Amino acid sequence: MPISSLPEGTDALMAELSFGEVMRLIERTAKWVDAETFNLLPVWYPEHARQALFYKANWSEPQMNTNRQTGISTHKSEGNVHANKALTLALGLRSDGRKGWSCCHLWGVDDHTYQQANVVVQDPRFFSCVANMVLLPTPLKAFTDIVPEVKTMLRICARNTYRWQCDHTKMTGVNAALDAWNDWTDYPESWPREPGSSAPMGTMPNSNDIRESADRRWSRIQSDMEKAGPHYPRDSVRQVLKYWGSDLAAPLALARAK
Repeated sequence: MPISSLPEGTDALMAELSFGEVMRLIERTAKWVDAETFNLLPVWYPEHARQALFYKANWSEPQMNTNRQTGISTHKSEGNVHANKALTLALGLRSDGRKGWSCCHLWGVDDHTYQQANVVVQDPRFFSCVANMVLLPTPLKAFTDIVPEVKTMLRICARNTYRWQCDHTKMTGVNAALDAWNDWTDYPESWPREPGSSAPMGTMPNSNDIRESADRRWSRIQSDMEKAGPHYPRDSVRQVLKYWGSDLAAPLALARAK
């Protein structure tokens, strides 16, 4: 008798791997932004968010996608481009040096069917926030999308590493569950159990290259606020920077409110 269906792929893998083995794989391969880098520049692209519209000519003209078959043009929107750029720069990497690796947002609407709008990453305060991301080998990303316990442990690690958690209204229940969570059985040994107690394995130390990238990004934000075209979302950028306590008029090293 032919098999009519297969189990969900991640379930099939979990039937062959213990949960502890999955977490060890993630522990040994995940790449984390240094807390010092996060404190220097929490959000690298405050002008962008998931599904926000793209513009060209320095924010002066809509960037369009044209269907070759129908000839119909639509306004191009953000997927994960600038989140990926932020994470790559904050890790001290180049885009062509991370083949087979995926950017994983840690705080967001948990929906492995992808039917709900992810309003958390549609918020520019959190979309390119480097404390809201981790870099994982692409095959492992499926575990973070589908297995709730994996995402819970990643969030615990992130909030203990950066002393921050996403306070979007959609995350109220999630954060309450994190406060009550206390099952350390499969929690990776190298990950911090208390805020600031250690850095997880795979942390990419802050470096001169990373600081220079952050300085360039900050200078571009300052420049765009004055010189970018009419579609640059100045009011939104001001609100994002206000949320993070960043003084737009200051050099990066002095911009964060202490």
